[in-house]
Amino acid sequence: MLAFDEELSGYELKKWADWSIKFFYWSPSFSQVYTELKKLEKHGFVTSRVQHDNGVRGRRLYKITEAGTAAVGRWSNEAPIDPPILKHGVMLRIWLGHLNKPERLKEILREHIEYVSKMERRAAADASGADKEPAWAYSQIVLRWAERYYAAERDLAEQLIADIDKADAVLAQVKDGDDAGFPKPTPGAWRQVEVETESENPDLE
Repeated sequence: MLAFDEELSGYELKKWADWSIKFFYWSPSFSQVYTELKKLEKHGFVTSRVQHDNGVRGRRLYKITEAGTAAVGRWSNEAPIDPPILKHGVMLRIWLGHLNKPERLKEILREHIEYVSKMERRAAADASGADKEPAWAYSQIVLRWAERYYAAERDLAEQLIADIDKADAVLAQVKDGDDAGFPKPTPGAWRQVEVETESENPDLE
């Protein structure tokens, strides 16, 4: 964010993150923002000064240095890109659906739909706001991507609600359960499935 060459406080950086990069990457805590700013200043990538605005307590403002701009430019252009890692708490609950009731799973999905719908609306609003500043052209198209991403997530969750009844019907066909009250897969079945899948799809790796 400092690479946009504006002098900002830690508070402003946190707020900016909340309506920009949180939609597709991460939103740091205030403590993380200030910790990283101290590290950046120590390495000479940012400078800081205290601004007093008629108040007793001033605020510290940070600005990127030429070395900092060069460093983030090198990172953006040359550093290896980590593949996206999906860590989806809702899907983990559905994956363990045999331990739950179908209606509870649907309730979890409806709560998720409410959340992603809110994120979709917020991303759309922030994208419209970013559209007013030409220097944010790339930020704006990423926010539009985020809007479409959350819309797709909503559609997938709605489809999954219908799929739950199908999955529950399949489980109901299993006659033998165990003392815990849910069907057990055949011991070692996952190993056999893995072998068959790899042999049928050698190009998956």
